[in-house]
Amino acid sequence: MSEEQAIAEQIKRNIFLTTVDKVYNWGRKSSMWPVGFGLACCAFEFIATGMARYDLSRFGMEIARPSPRQADLMLVAGTITHKMAPQVLRIYNQMAEPKYVLAMGNCAISGGPFPSYAVLQGADEILPVDVYVPGCPPRPEALLHGFMKLHDMVMKQSIKTVPWYKGQGSRGAGEQRSKGAGEQGSKE
Repeated sequence: MSEEQAIAEQIKRNIFLTTVDKVYNWGRKSSMWPVGFGLACCAFEFIATGMARYDLSRFGMEIARPSPRQADLMLVAGTITHKMAPQVLRIYNQMAEPKYVLAMGNCAISGGPFPSYAVLQGADEILPVDVYVPGCPPRPEALLHGFMKLHDMVMKQSIKTVPWYKGQGSRGAGEQRSKGAGEQGSKE
């Protein structure tokens, strides 16, 4: 075998072909960092999901960032009161693009057992929620399933069509997004 044939054979065995979208989305999916804050009892389930039994490290999500500027996933874990809503919105607006929202628990999805004037009846009144994880509080397994649905949604995105890459700006807080394939459920 000549040297050129050997080189051609080596190239055939060592070249990996894929699309830019797949590599880019795989990198974003594998290093999605949630912002570390909790509103109510669902935050304990999020903390439990990070422990050894469920191990968020296998998803690259073990680092709950203390600053929203370093995070790309907001977990709305618990009841949002009208008094707390501006602070939740501020944290969301401080996050860099691309950013995603996961509503965790019945209180975050629909206000839960609090049909009160003081409680926001769902995070989707002020935030564009990407994935809903039902339960009161949802088990860590359900939260992991929600993360996997979010990862599926991220893997289906394309650099050509996402608004934050084209310079069209992000979906602003309060804007409703179209229902995507990555959603866990619906509030209706």
